[in-house]
Amino acid sequence: MKDIVFCSNNCFVLYSAAVQAKNSENKESVPTLPQSPMKERPPKAFHQYSNNISTLDVHCLPQLQEKVSPPSSPPIMFPPAFEAAKVEAKPDELKVTVKLKPRLKAIHSSLEDCRPPSKKWKGMKWKKWSIQIVIPKGSFKPPCEEEIDEFLKKLGTTLKPDPVPKDYRKCCFCHEEGDGLTDGPARLLNLDLDLWVHLNCALWSTEVYETQAGALINVELALRRGLQMKCMFCHKMGATSGCHRLRCTNIYHFTCAIKAQCMFFKDKTMLCPMHKPKGTHEQELSYFAVFRRVYVQRDEVRQIASIVQRGERDHTFRVGSLIFHAVGQLLPQQMQAFHSSKALFPVGYEASRLYWSMRYANRRCRYLCSIEEKDGLPLFVIKVVEQGHEDLVLTDATPK
Repeated sequence: MKDIVFCSNNCFVLYSAAVQAKNSENKESVPTLPQSPMKERPPKAFHQYSNNISTLDVHCLPQLQEKVSPPSSPPIMFPPAFEAAKVEAKPDELKVTVKLKPRLKAIHSSLEDCRPPSKKWKGMKWKKWSIQIVIPKGSFKPPCEEEIDEFLKKLGTTLKPDPVPKDYRKCCFCHEEGDGLTDGPARLLNLDLDLWVHLNCALWSTEVYETQAGALINVELALRRGLQMKCMFCHKMGATSGCHRLRCTNIYHFTCAIKAQCMFFKDKTMLCPMHKPKGTHEQELSYFAVFRRVYVQRDEVRQIASIVQRGERDHTFRVGSLIFHAVGQLLPQQMQAFHSSKALFPVGYEASRLYWSMRYANRRCRYLCSIEEKDGLPLFVIKVVEQGHEDLVLTDATPK
């Protein structure tokens, strides 16, 4: 055995091989421990340091030995620091619970708790709407309009406008009151003072024809003849629509001809049920609505004269927006001053007209026009009647 001397920091160390043999004997006498997964710590060697002061036993540095390392175990995933408190330790196994995403609701393990939760506000702030129709047994008669109106009047829950006044005007041909259906007798036209005729009743009379301007000619002539003719359907006077077949004497009111299923043609002819062709016809007319401008041609001068000749007027004569009230009169000494080359100015003349307002745009008001006498000359007076304002009177010596 040779002694090896190491020099470190001016201190001599004597290392003997016998010391190494002694250390190995001490290791063999120590019982072995079970092998742990951790690496074995290398054997420790004792060194003797000799210096001027004392001798010290110092542990040597570990001697590196090449050994085959055991296979590496799989890495263990530990929870984050804030989740460390949730690790449940058991004596036999180590269980780690890691939450990847925080959730508001807790996770239930049972299958019943996994069902979708019910609405929190159900029955408190909302309810399901269901319709249940109950049909009573037996015969049920729905209420008519009159019964419904009476029931609503008793309840007083509705506001109903005033009823429209009934139209008592009668057609001189068919004797029906008020305007007729558009696809039937149609509207009433004025024939004379308090004389009215339905448009189609007059248009389908045999004597009547229509001009390009829409004027109906010979309506009065047809009315005179109708007063002596009896309808084949209703057996009343006033029939003016006859069958176009030669030597056929069947004659009807226009409304009765439709009810009797007569056939009308586009050339303004008609055939009675006895002579109409079977089936459909190319020239057959099945729609009677008239939307164009149609009026009765009449002598307005004679009509005004008949109004003036009547002592007490129970009717109002109206032309467009002009309503005639009184015609007035002229005395012989007034003839020179109360007329012009185009018009007469009778004293006492009075009429009213609905025209545009002088105060408001898109609003109409009433103007009362009259003629008076002042210093032997005519005085034209216009009185403006407008709701919400005092009457305004305008006068001048000329109508312009």
